[in-house]
Amino acid sequence: MEKATFAGGCFWCMVSPFEELPGIGGIVSGYAGGHIENPTYEQVKTGTTGHFEVVEITFDSKIFPYERLLELFWQQIDPTDPDGQFHDRGPQYRTAIFYHNDKQKVLAEESRQAMADSGKFKKPIVTIIEPAATFYPAEDYHQDYHKKNKQHYKEDREKSGRDEFIKENW
Repeated sequence: MEKATFAGGCFWCMVSPFEELPGIGGIVSGYAGGHIENPTYEQVKTGTTGHFEVVEITFDSKIFPYERLLELFWQQIDPTDPDGQFHDRGPQYRTAIFYHNDKQKVLAEESRQAMADSGKFKKPIVTIIEPAATFYPAEDYHQDYHKKNKQHYKEDREKSGRDEFIKENW
């Protein structure tokens, strides 16, 4: 099993697109990329810790290749927004791909270049590609939030503008 780590705005919205796919062993919401150890949600949401909200995906690349994860990742985000995603604003909601090995780095860079070359977006692609940082799992109440708090998740997602963007662009 391998790991893939993606920041795509609110981590609640980045779980369901990847779950229940063949070869996906698990998805954990959490934080990566910051400058303090063991951050809490309350700290990260201030935007001052340097962390991103991320999902860490465990996958079997023989069944579900990393390239396919990248394709799915791009289809969940606005890769041109440097200040967050949809109604979630701040540095903790920026988009990023955290690679775990040299192969993932190359594939991530190639996929970002392909996205830029596609002409799909008029603005530049600003999604960051960095080495995987220490991953800190988010608090238990954030795990599988879309299942535990269905109504709140549904309302929040509807207000966010994410689904309209995905429908319009993908």
